[in-house]
Amino acid sequence: MTVDAQQLGELLTTAAGVLDAASGQFIAGHRADSAVAKKGNDFATEVDLAIERRVVAELTKLTGIGVHGEEFGGEPIESELVWVLDPIDGTFNYAAGLPMAAILLSLLADGQPVLGLTWLPFMSQRYTSIVDGPVLCNGEVLDTLTTGTLAESMVGVGTFNIDSRGRYPGRFRAAVLESLSRECSRMRMHGSTGIDFAYVAAGILGGAISFGHHIWDHAAGVALVRAAGGVVTDLAGEPWTAESPSALAAAPGVHDAILEIVRSVGDPKDFL
Repeated sequence: MTVDAQQLGELLTTAAGVLDAASGQFIAGHRADSAVAKKGNDFATEVDLAIERRVVAELTKLTGIGVHGEEFGGEPIESELVWVLDPIDGTFNYAAGLPMAAILLSLLADGQPVLGLTWLPFMSQRYTSIVDGPVLCNGEVLDTLTTGTLAESMVGVGTFNIDSRGRYPGRFRAAVLESLSRECSRMRMHGSTGIDFAYVAAGILGGAISFGHHIWDHAAGVALVRAAGGVVTDLAGEPWTAESPSALAAAPGVHDAILEIVRSVGDPKDFL
């Protein structure tokens, strides 16, 4: 479904206002206790649930577009237009009192992110982008990403348990990190995929790897990185889509170098 630039601009302004209004609630709930147990040792706080209910209600009312949220689901991802929301990305950080947590929101058109909003309320940072447009932080246009080298780049990576299995076993992830550590400037583990991807778009990180597959973790950041001139694929090097099992976001040049290292580690199945 095609949405013109004027419509996208209006939708971005509306969505930004909704996230701004929810930011006070986000800050006030810092160090909230677990409210809902999820798969493994994951959980959601009552603030996750409350913010999702609030943002869903306001976006639906103001834009007429349905929302798919992390906690309650909602509008199908396959819809022509759908908002995708993560009310608190970095929930473990948030509950523990660490400031590395964000609100992530994206608008998908036929499965591709055309708007990206990443709010870091504790750091007063608001990253926004429109497809084919620049990335803004607090309203200021950021520089387009240029071709870089892995040796000069910091790389963000997702958390893991060495004994975990699944699509990307812990031992595979550790092997990737070991190889990357030999080539990049520094490794960083922030515990928030959304923050990692926003920092790639801002040129703070040269690249970031997400071993997860959840679209609410990825969509906003994918929009930001692409708008900044970066590259986003899965760990096999295929262009990122809503169904991708993982995500690798990086500046030009850095992306190729990271992907080569990931491939050199071998097949994840060999690490089970």
